[in-house]
Amino acid sequence: MLTILEGTASELRAVTESELAAYRYEVFVQSLGWKLPCDPGIERDQFDRNDTVYVVAKESDGSIGGCARLLPTTKPYLLAEVFPQLLGQTPPPSDTSVWELSRFSTQSRSGVPFGRDEMRRRFCTLFAAVVEAATERGATRLITFTALGVERILRSIGMHAHRLGPPQLVDSEPVLALWIELDDQTRASLGLPAIESNERIH
Repeated sequence: MLTILEGTASELRAVTESELAAYRYEVFVQSLGWKLPCDPGIERDQFDRNDTVYVVAKESDGSIGGCARLLPTTKPYLLAEVFPQLLGQTPPPSDTSVWELSRFSTQSRSGVPFGRDEMRRRFCTLFAAVVEAATERGATRLITFTALGVERILRSIGMHAHRLGPPQLVDSEPVLALWIELDDQTRASLGLPAIESNERIH
């Protein structure tokens, strides 16, 4: 059972910055083999700011079992600053209604393998929290870049995702930039109430 927390680093009192940085190092550097300029055991970059929003999944034992990072496109963000070529002919957005999603993972630190159904459940749980966190901050769409396999997962779930440009090689791996629309289609695929219903609740 995952417990979801979200907020800036100073707001996430149950998750220390060093704990999150260590988790990201294990996942993105050690497990996935990303070539990131970071110190051993700690993964953070120039986009981990005081105003960066994190969504963190905690396992029942208190360890981190997933994370995601949200950045407003009105300030510097990863895709625009480091990988603008993935945007194709689309200018890097700078809009209060568009937020960037990066550093998304649902990998557990326990090392216990999960079945396909459980992995899908964990993925949807964290992504639903990301959608809610972004929507609460005025986002109507997310921009992100990811591997082709993740694109297939998003579409198999039924989320409203579409490409900005063709896949390109980054560190010898094909990746692509995606729009993810935070509309009723995406919300329904994640088990969230429709936008109109959600507004009535609040």
